[in-house]
Amino acid sequence: DMALRHYTLDFNLSTAVDSASTVPGLLSIFHEQEMTETVHDTNGHGYLATFVGKNGRLVVLRVHSHGLVTIDLQCYEEDNIAELDNIHCLYHHPPRLPALVRGAKVDRYWPTADGRLIEYDIDRVVYEEESAYQNIKILHSQQFGNILVLNGDINLAESDLAYTQAIMGSGKENYAGKEVLILGGGDGGILAEVVKQKPKMITMVEISFMDGCKMHMRKTCGNILDSLTGDHYQILVEDCVPVLKKYVQEGRLFDYVINDLTAVPISTEPEEDSTWEFLGLILDLSIKVLHPNGKYFTQGNSVNLTEALNLYEEQLGKLSCAVDFSKEVVCVPSYSELYPFLSSKVVDTIC
Repeated sequence: DMALRHYTLDFNLSTAVDSASTVPGLLSIFHEQEMTETVHDTNGHGYLATFVGKNGRLVVLRVHSHGLVTIDLQCYEEDNIAELDNIHCLYHHPPRLPALVRGAKVDRYWPTADGRLIEYDIDRVVYEEESAYQNIKILHSQQFGNILVLNGDINLAESDLAYTQAIMGSGKENYAGKEVLILGGGDGGILAEVVKQKPKMITMVEISFMDGCKMHMRKTCGNILDSLTGDHYQILVEDCVPVLKKYVQEGRLFDYVINDLTAVPISTEPEEDSTWEFLGLILDLSIKVLHPNGKYFTQGNSVNLTEALNLYEEQLGKLSCAVDFSKEVVCVPSYSELYPFLSSKVVDTIC
């Protein structure tokens, strides 16, 4: 694996300095490594130089006039980075960030919902498929187990039972003898957990059956995806919207609807109107197929995305029935962020 390592080192000198008094001490370290220096004109704004060494090693050194020093070093994995260790000691142990690994066979960097970048301990791609609806990857993490990634978003890891429990009501609900409708949930985790409680029937509607989860997410789904039907459950490989509309026309009702389709939209820009309209449609149809005392569960998004969550609450106010709304914040291990899970219950049965 000829991946490139990108190391960074930033530190502030005790006072704003003249670069002429600071640079020589830094330069000596790179000169000892027999690196060729090129100084760049900054029009009086500190000092900027690049250094090129053996094996294509590259260093960018910037000393800012207000005292900030930034050093970027790019090298291949087998290269020696002793010069950064030398600087680390010379300037009283400034923090050195872990190396960014660029161009590796397996991408280990994935964004959180609120836009931060997380480095995962991912060591291999277990499964990849381009379905008619989405890109599906299953990656292996040393601490989280296999991770399902849909269209570049971390969806669920084998470590994330907390997610499944939260979207089912965190152990406060009794599913025994109940009619349950699951929208999405292609990883099989929710289905596998609900079926343990011996409900009357679970209907799961998933637009694209994910064979990868059946094969590689078995710590999450067990053997529940081995068959589309079983004791107390059936899986419909269909678009949930026409199915929900049919159920409304037929007057079919459920005790629980669990929506595991997509997270609450992050963007509120005009081009996302169709996403919000879709969310509102799913909400309205789901409420219409609930028993009077039934409950609707779904996941929210990062607790930091307050505007998107507020817009979700606005969608609840547009429903054909009045509903109570509550949320519970849960830490989902592989997400590395807090997530709200949302529960709605009809309070006005005249719809």
